[in-house]
Amino acid sequence: MDWKHPTMAIRVALVEDDERVRGSLAMLVGGSPGFELIGSYSDAESALENLSKNAPNVVLMDVQLPKQSGIECIRNLKPRLPRTQFIILTVYQDEECVFDALRAGAVGFLRKDTLPAEILEAIREAHQGGSPMSSGIARMVVAHFHPNDLKVRSEPPPVHLSPREEEILQLLVKGYRYKEVADAFSCSINTVREHLRRIYEKLHVTSSREAVVKYLQGGTGKSGADRPA
Repeated sequence: MDWKHPTMAIRVALVEDDERVRGSLAMLVGGSPGFELIGSYSDAESALENLSKNAPNVVLMDVQLPKQSGIECIRNLKPRLPRTQFIILTVYQDEECVFDALRAGAVGFLRKDTLPAEILEAIREAHQGGSPMSSGIARMVVAHFHPNDLKVRSEPPPVHLSPREEEILQLLVKGYRYKEVADAFSCSINTVREHLRRIYEKLHVTSSREAVVKYLQGGTGKSGADRPA
């Protein structure tokens, strides 16, 4: 079955202990065209019991749950649901929490104050192979790998990346989301995704996060020594 067929709704599950937040997310996902809410759970234990039987495409996962944490829940679910994409949605933004979640198998990390439209876009992005992150969290990830080099680069594009592909990578380094990149270049989000698809193929990566890390580490056609200091 092709999970990415454009006519199929994205199957989404929620794991959130706050009843008000869970209800708002359920209304958002269940009431939006192109999305199907297949489960809503208040704790990790219920999610573990039910999600393995009814695999979603994307799961929005809270971190602080009553017993088992959301991160531990992802760690337990990921081997059973290797094709399911997990997005952390939380108020926490500390480095340890972010990297524990990514190591557990999360592909995205959003703050709970993220706008509803951006949450839906993040679900689409994760479903299509991306790694959606709130801008502050994206910069934290970048800083972890390359703390002294967060500025936009002015060097010519690498030989095997087009100027536009280089410019898109520069905006991703700054923490831009796909819609912000599209707005910056006055193009559609689908055009941005097509550029990213080509970037992923050229850099042999599978997500925008990996592309940014490889770019900062000098893996886009030039050695690290050729990168600006």
